[in-house]
Amino acid sequence: MSPLEVGAILLAGVWAGMINTIVGSGTLVTFPTLLFFGYPPVSANISNSLGLVAGGVSGAWGYRREVAPFLDLVKKLAPASLVGSVIGALLLLVLPESAFEAIVPVLIALALLLVVLGPRLSRWAASQHADELTTGRLVALIAGVLVAGAYGGYFGAAQGILLVGLMSVLLPVHIQAINGIKNLLGVIVNFTAAMVFVIVDPAQVNWTVVLLIAVGSFAGGFIGARIGRKMPAWLLRATIVVIGVVAIVVLLV
Repeated sequence: MSPLEVGAILLAGVWAGMINTIVGSGTLVTFPTLLFFGYPPVSANISNSLGLVAGGVSGAWGYRREVAPFLDLVKKLAPASLVGSVIGALLLLVLPESAFEAIVPVLIALALLLVVLGPRLSRWAASQHADELTTGRLVALIAGVLVAGAYGGYFGAAQGILLVGLMSVLLPVHIQAINGIKNLLGVIVNFTAAMVFVIVDPAQVNWTVVLLIAVGSFAGGFIGARIGRKMPAWLLRATIVVIGVVAIVVLLV
């Protein structure tokens, strides 16, 4: 591995850790970088998922104050993220890569729509005396988190946008708290998928790549948390939308 390759993967990890903490879609930085240097797609995807766990941990820690009041909710959602991630990881190992290509841009577009309309829909729900998390909304949220977990276990790019869009509609809480919950659920998804990959198909893991992305994303997670927590709600939503649109373009081209 040349010094250029080491530096590029390390910097991609930093950038991905920042983006994942603030928005999601960091995989759209690291995954193409690995493909550029000639790594096989499945191996690159698996090694990338493993490496980004470190960035998820540092990003979630950076948002610990925002998440603290909602730990009970996280405990209810975590099993759905775990189960969904296992399903997605296994699908990655048995299905052709083209299987999700058609639906992924649609899911991201839907998530962006939910992010934009989330505040209005939440206000409407509050006007209907639904400003608390009812049983029906909790069930819908758990189902959505399960689907996002499966998607995240399969590929991971923009799973954060899916989660933010979903929670923006169903949770009557501030966008920063939603972002913090998203980061914690993302750690669960990435770590679970990583363990499935290591157990089922360890030959696909490139540990040098994992280490480089882990070091970079760990630093990027801290940086992203410092930046994201200072963003006003409108700017955070705008950033999510911009990066989400870029993600759709990248995936479609």
